Amino acid sequence: MNSSAHQPPQIARANGIDLCYEIFGDASAEPMLLIMGLGAQMIHWDDDFCRQLAARGFRVIRFDNRDIGKSSKLTGGQRLTPVELLKLRFLKIPVAAPYKLRDMAEDVIGLMDVLGISSAHLVGASMGGMIAQTLAARHPRRVLSLTSIMSNTGSRRSGQAALRLWPFFLRRPKAGKEAFVERIEKVFGLIGSPGFAIDHEWLRGMAALSCCPMHWATN
Repeated sequence: MNSSAHQPPQIARANGIDLCYEIFGDASAEPMLLIMGLGAQMIHWDDDFCRQLAARGFRVIRFDNRDIGKSSKLTGGQRLTPVELLKLRFLKIPVAAPYKLRDMAEDVIGLMDVLGISSAHLVGASMGGMIAQTLAARHPRRVLSLTSIMSNTGSRRSGQAALRLWPFFLRRPKAGKEAFVERIEKVFGLIGSPGFAIDHEWLRGMAALSCCPMHWATN
């Protein structure tokens, strides 16, 4: 088994949209799909992390969700206002979203179909965990195992952001690359585990790279 095998980023037509994906590991190994969270590109699954998983006997597939990175950008939707988000959070009043978690779960199924994967291990972070849970509920036979990281089930009683963080997340971000990098560094400072030190150099580098997806280079 060649755990060092690597396929550079490619585009797959899945569920009617284009998804950018990348594969680490041997083609004969058990497939593992890494599903990233809201606003984060697939490169947030660190290269070395993907290689370590491949070395443990998995065919690791990471990809950009719709509206992220090199995957399809959808049009026609409107930016949600803070008031709508608060209504959704506390009153469960639905918003007029152009797509939902189930649509993103179908994106994953579409990618699996393109790659000829009948079932896979699913690993999702944050919103990616919600996508993985939705997929498992709707297509249980396509799931070998499910790992949901720093995610939740939609319950209003657990897994929600602390109220003190809401003003920061509802504030419109400043424009510009440097402002984006600083915001990402601050976000992870607020939501990161107090039990682990933050690698600020790595975090700022990843944030800067996210601003220029056309210049990705995976070693």
